[in-house]
Amino acid sequence: MTNVRELFGDIDIYLFDQILKERFSNSNISILDAGCGGGRNLLYFLRGGFQVFGIDQNPKLIEQVRNLAKMLAPNLPAENFQTATVDEIPFSNEFFEVVISSAVLHFAADREHFHKMLLEMWRVLKPEGLFFARLASSIGIENLISPIGNGRYLLPDGSTRFVVDEELLISMTSGLGGVLLEPLKTTNVQNLRCMTTWVLRKTKQTKENN
Repeated sequence: MTNVRELFGDIDIYLFDQILKERFSNSNISILDAGCGGGRNLLYFLRGGFQVFGIDQNPKLIEQVRNLAKMLAPNLPAENFQTATVDEIPFSNEFFEVVISSAVLHFAADREHFHKMLLEMWRVLKPEGLFFARLASSIGIENLISPIGNGRYLLPDGSTRFVVDEELLISMTSGLGGVLLEPLKTTNVQNLRCMTTWVLRKTKQTKENN
């Protein structure tokens, strides 16, 4: 019997949910993990023969992911994994069938930075492609967070994050030219922070009025 932890590692449980829903049934697709860290969300895809790519601003973590890929998917070029920021993704337009953004967007410095990161990920996503994001939100803790300015808030857990709400996510979905693949889902961690899962299908070209 396959060891689940060995197969999936420390994958985001809500990304795991997308796998269970067979959103990744075709292993020929190309997947970008934008802000991949050490590759915790990539084990399944590397083992499954997917065309896996990753970027992160930390070169040590990219080296770690390259070593992981060398073990699990030796046919993948090392250049698939690059040191880069999410607001300047080093790949061409409409390159990927899937873009993953797990716990990245809430590190935006301000609204402009947030939109730049979002639009870059959308730029490299193919039409009909899937965009998966988890990010900090105010949904359920609206009265417990304190504004710092320009979209950033102090959360009850003591951290500062760029925070979205339901209205903003719905507005951005429409502005990007996307459709929700499922309703927004928010996890409230004992009123200390909230994380929302945002899963979209790209249906047309990016709009500038996002």
